[in-house]
Amino acid sequence: MSKHMKRLTAPISWPVRRKTAVWVTKPTPGAHPIHRSMPLLVLIRDMAKYCDTAREARRIIGQRKIYVDGKVATNYKMPVGVMDVISVPDNKDHFRLLLDRLGHFRMMRISPEEAKWKLVRIENKTTIRNGKIQLNLHDGRNIVLDKNARKTGDTLKISIPDQKILGAHEFKEGNVAYLTGGAHIGELGTVQNVEITRSSASNIVKFKDGFSTVKDYVFMVGEATSEISLPEVSAL
Repeated sequence: MSKHMKRLTAPISWPVRRKTAVWVTKPTPGAHPIHRSMPLLVLIRDMAKYCDTAREARRIIGQRKIYVDGKVATNYKMPVGVMDVISVPDNKDHFRLLLDRLGHFRMMRISPEEAKWKLVRIENKTTIRNGKIQLNLHDGRNIVLDKNARKTGDTLKISIPDQKILGAHEFKEGNVAYLTGGAHIGELGTVQNVEITRSSASNIVKFKDGFSTVKDYVFMVGEATSEISLPEVSAL
């Protein structure tokens, strides 16, 4: 696998100009797949505008001034993705990374209190030793529970970086979802029902708003209202 990436082949979600240079930083394998993430260097330079060059971005990151999900980030190729919290204590800046309605990554400014938690989706579950249940989350995290108390597709609200569960949004009728792909990417919708597909194809989720999408794109974010703000409301 190549360690390099040309700007012309970079995902459309990245905020980089395609024809100003040949190469762009490629994220290392990590918490998010490449098509749903971007390298920390690109975020610092091209999105947050803290500097103008890759050398300056590497220096800022190397000085341990950037935090991702409450932990110091020192790898400039680190992949950051949807719902990740980026903090810069020196500037008193805190952001949540989301996708807008064009499928572009946007940094949502949040308060210091909001920066203490994030939402994570349960991708699947695994039974481990002593009958405990391991929850495998969308950002590469794992949380172990003593009993099977959560379902695949539910969203957990966890504190960062210690991963304590503060609450949950169940994947069920009437709850609000944020869409991370498809024709309605970046929008909110209220779940109406789920059509189970008896094949290898994804289950279909129908919304009261008059559209439907595959379950993989559905990220629960609240009950009556969304717990997060969307990029169209207060984006940088």
